[in-house]
Amino acid sequence: MDDQLALRLQLFREGGQVRPEVADFVTAELTSLESEGLTVTEATAGMLTSHLMMALGRLLDGEPIEQFLTDDQVAAELAGHPGAVARARAVSVRAERQLGAALPESEVNFLGMHLAVLAQQPPSPPTP
Repeated sequence: MDDQLALRLQLFREGGQVRPEVADFVTAELTSLESEGLTVTEATAGMLTSHLMMALGRLLDGEPIEQFLTDDQVAAELAGHPGAVARARAVSVRAERQLGAALPESEVNFLGMHLAVLAQQPPSPPTP
């Protein structure tokens, strides 16, 4: 994780925009992605980070998450990325288990899109 993405996480945490447990959860998910060799930086995962932070925060605060008009289009685009969809569903299961907030299908789809894009990035170099 680069310094800019770490700063984004810090700003969410210190700015009170999300609960500490949400920031911890998202940080752990990003660390897991990075440990698998994915390039997790501000450029590659900044939007993923913000989206997941805000979605989980809204769910924990009891705010409704509406279906998007583009859900069918996003689902169709994800058909070629079953690994990203499976990973997004696994994140939702972990979020429900750890935070009590399962992501609705539309959020799983958008998370899947972020993960599909992340998976297409060149691998990060091994750390010495």
